[in-house]
Amino acid sequence: MKILVFGGTRFFGKKLVERLVRDGHDVTIATRGKTADDFGDTVKRVVMKRESRENLFCLAQEKWDVIYDNICFSPQDALNTVAAFRDKVGKYVYTSSLSVYRMRDRALAEADFDPFHYEIVTGTREDFDYGEGKRLAEAVYFQKADFPVVAVRFPIVLGEDDYTGRLEFHIDHVLAGEEIGMPNQDAEIGFISSDEAADFLNWVGTRSDLVGPVNAASDSVYRLEELMALIETAAGKEALVEENTDDNDDSPFGIEKTYYLDNTKAKKAGFVFQDLRTWLPKLIRFGIVKRN
Repeated sequence: MKILVFGGTRFFGKKLVERLVRDGHDVTIATRGKTADDFGDTVKRVVMKRESRENLFCLAQEKWDVIYDNICFSPQDALNTVAAFRDKVGKYVYTSSLSVYRMRDRALAEADFDPFHYEIVTGTREDFDYGEGKRLAEAVYFQKADFPVVAVRFPIVLGEDDYTGRLEFHIDHVLAGEEIGMPNQDAEIGFISSDEAADFLNWVGTRSDLVGPVNAASDSVYRLEELMALIETAAGKEALVEENTDDNDDSPFGIEKTYYLDNTKAKKAGFVFQDLRTWLPKLIRFGIVKRN
């Protein structure tokens, strides 16, 4: 397959490209050119600005079997993409987010946010918060595109290569004996690993007929109290968890209500997810060892 990847030089985007190359696809990565990669001559490269309509139309001079879009954050970017790639792509895989859901306190299924009837408001990334930008981009793709689209809604993605440092925040605070702000330790949360996210994107784009919105998350969830107990055990130190702390000590996982994804649709379509309770403890131990 001839495949275009927006992004693809770090975290699960890089892992996706590795899998596509391994499977023998003709892969082009389109990035700002600011992050080096080690793909050598196994991929083609295009330096571009995701926000540039002109750059998108240049890429659309060719036809693509699959396009992966990991870096669209606004309805205007989506509108430009729909216009550029009309009749030029077999399947469009848009990386979306758990953040499209406003509801809390239960497992969230795809029907809990309907992009097919969501009112489209135009604007750039600076005009909306992250969740609204993703909601509006989905709305544009599903209401305006003439090509098949799948919007993959991921929860927080974790891995040894996570540049965001969200899990490391908790490890570092426990090791340093610093407070961690969590408003509700009884809230349940889900995740997906960067390897599993890459595996899912590869599968949904090249091996599956699935289209529309789809949740992708590891099986099982953790109560935040359980998650902190895992870190305490691995670190050999007690966590200092408080409901209210200074802003710089607020947990990146500090949700007020249960907030995780129901992955039933993807499982029924044939994808087998890992169990969170198998891989996350290993990742926590890796993080502790890395800091000792």
